[in-house]
Amino acid sequence: MKIRHGALSAMFFMPAGLFMLIFLVYPIFLLVKNSFFQADLLNPAAAKFVGLANYTATLSSSRFLAALWNTVVYIFFAVGAEFLIGLILALLLSSAFKGSQLIRTVLLSPLMIAPLVSGLIWKFMLNDQFGIINWTLYKIGILRSPHQILWLSDSRFSIFSTIMADIWLTTPFMMLVLLAGIQGISKSLYEAAEIDGASKWEKFRYITVPALMPVASVALLIRIIDAARTFDIVWVLTQGGPGFSSEVLSTYMYKTLTRYGQVGQSSAMAVIFIVLLLLISAFFVTKIWSPQKKHA
Repeated sequence: MKIRHGALSAMFFMPAGLFMLIFLVYPIFLLVKNSFFQADLLNPAAAKFVGLANYTATLSSSRFLAALWNTVVYIFFAVGAEFLIGLILALLLSSAFKGSQLIRTVLLSPLMIAPLVSGLIWKFMLNDQFGIINWTLYKIGILRSPHQILWLSDSRFSIFSTIMADIWLTTPFMMLVLLAGIQGISKSLYEAAEIDGASKWEKFRYITVPALMPVASVALLIRIIDAARTFDIVWVLTQGGPGFSSEVLSTYMYKTLTRYGQVGQSSAMAVIFIVLLLLISAFFVTKIWSPQKKHA
């Protein structure tokens, strides 16, 4: 019995389609639906339709706006530092020198560690009583006392403590992607530039940067979305404290749902969060990828 090509394709697609329907489409539909209701986690049957009240309450909440600002700060410093450090390391490792393979393997080791474990490691390192960070800064004369900086207990340093842990964990990803992009650039372009007498800076500016832009755009987009939804590192290190100084959107939504039991408002926050991420993705697609296609 012969099976038509369309029917065969549908049969192969059906498992993936059912998976997406059950674990992606339905949860999003339920999330949007719950955002229009006022419901308690302990008594979901007593849900009350409130329209856009959850959205207005969320957007007018100073705590939500503070968490949004912390998320923006987290993304800007974490992703920015990861991109710069990753680009420098990728440029250094792109030239095959002796021991470069070993150095590359060592630099990639943080990628093998789960974010939760990474957070625990940095929690011990940043401890103001016995942490190696303060002890090292004290030994080299930067600090007057090994207990001078309370990395996780001082509101001035808490958000940047989580950013440091994120930079250490995910810079290897940025380095790996950028290194692959650099190695994919044709060597003939650099050879032609050398014949024309171009300097190293000119080759970097006029060959490496334009050719690396599509790869860098993808890496930045992935890391921005990943950093925006970060939870493990922040929760393990500070749980959003002290106070709300290091609270990001993911930890605030988690607390709103699990600690305060506000299903509707946490769902509204999640919907707003998804919309913001979609806007960021649309910006990268329209403003960065489209010009590349025009010049291609």
